[in-house]
Amino acid sequence: MRSRWRGATLASGWPFPDDWACPAVDRVCEAVTSGDDPGEAVDELAAQRADSGIGLDETLRDLGVLHAVLSRADTGSALVGEECDDVPASLLRRAALAWADVVSGRSAAREVTDALTGLSTLSYLRMRLYEVYRETRGAGAEAATSPGRDIYALLVVTLRLPGSDDRWARLMALVLAADALREVFDAGETVSLLHESTPVVLTRDEPRLVERCSRAEAAIDERVLADPELARALDDSGSAVRIRRAPLPSEYSRACELLDSLR
Repeated sequence: MRSRWRGATLASGWPFPDDWACPAVDRVCEAVTSGDDPGEAVDELAAQRADSGIGLDETLRDLGVLHAVLSRADTGSALVGEECDDVPASLLRRAALAWADVVSGRSAAREVTDALTGLSTLSYLRMRLYEVYRETRGAGAEAATSPGRDIYALLVVTLRLPGSDDRWARLMALVLAADALREVFDAGETVSLLHESTPVVLTRDEPRLVERCSRAEAAIDERVLADPELARALDDSGSAVRIRRAPLPSEYSRACELLDSLR
């Protein structure tokens, strides 16, 4: 059943074949094949879809495909039409509410711009990544490996911040670093803050990228080390930052996992 469901969903236009599977899919399959109430499994599926950046329309359409697979033995991987109209309203409502709970639960804490640093938020970065993967997948390429096209890169900024007992100094160092990053990466790149100490930059790879990373490191060092209090909080290495490139996975879901691992 899982295979038929996936095949019909992909045929109906699911944009990312590699991202369809998730733990909740198996739980929904287990519930319906065992004759149990699938409500809680559907809640979990909708929540995981929202957490992965999948839209409500695609989430509900996928449920419609499942309903068609269960209702018609000949569905297989055939193109599915407007089966959402036949899904029990109670399940559609549960899925929509579970999806909305995840999205609305983040909205207050996930504005487009972080108020302290002026960097974009993790929510915005996820959306930009979603757009990047749609762009490259639509062109028949992957975000990390796209021969003949610009390659996207994720730059991870590691700050050597003062100890956790000096929160004010840590925040000041982050603000200074954010200002330098916005100054260097000012050509349409997405400069975001994963959490209170890890800025990242989503950018196209290009010949000057290594030089721009060096400029950003130098600018951050200059700003942070110019503050006597911050300079005293660092050791004698003479550097307050390191910028490294984290290769983007070929799948959007794995890119989201990468972001979570960097937090």
